[in-house]
Amino acid sequence: MSSCATIQCKIGPSILNSDLSNIYAESQRLLDSGADYLHLDVMDGHFVPNLTFGHPVVKCLKKKLPSTFCDMHMMVADPAKWVEPMADAGAEQYTFHIEATEKPLGVIRKIKEAGMKAGIGVKPGTPVEVVVPYIEEVDLVLIMTVEPGFGGQKFMVDMMEKVRFLRSAYKNLDIEVDGGVGPNTIDLCAEAGANLIVSGTAITKSNTPEEVIKLLRNSVKKCLNKC
Repeated sequence: MSSCATIQCKIGPSILNSDLSNIYAESQRLLDSGADYLHLDVMDGHFVPNLTFGHPVVKCLKKKLPSTFCDMHMMVADPAKWVEPMADAGAEQYTFHIEATEKPLGVIRKIKEAGMKAGIGVKPGTPVEVVVPYIEEVDLVLIMTVEPGFGGQKFMVDMMEKVRFLRSAYKNLDIEVDGGVGPNTIDLCAEAGANLIVSGTAITKSNTPEEVIKLLRNSVKKCLNKC
């Protein structure tokens, strides 16, 4: 059996650059195209210089899509503050940034006590080693491949070294990549060892999102079969 046989490839489109005035229909379209989960970017205008949506929108979306796995990417300055509201809204996974808190373990415990899976994210300028003390406590590590805050940015190839480091040290860790990921960059992500793929514009702006999702999935699965 391969050393990373327990990890799976999952594709989670980011709806940030889709038509947010019609968030339910857009989300359903992505799910119908083969998405495994939805990646929902929450920005507070403090941790990042942009605003998106909060738990009331998530709650409405979950009422229409109750069985959909929602991965909350919390780009917020006080991640502990929003744990309970997001859990109440129905979110299944809460990924916060290590740069946003001095007490990561406290945030992780609060997330798990609220019944959600916990993820921890790393901005491009943060050394990946800072998350190592918390890896045994979380369900995934998110490596940002652009600066968080806006969609449509250029993919940072040098972030793949972080992914390689994590995959080498933690064979069964769920490693998520987010930012500029699409058909032109997926092979780099897959070969480095990422298995949870967040892709925004490449999927949401495509006339054939199902084909893009299939391409992303095939690239990752090919590499997972080799490891």
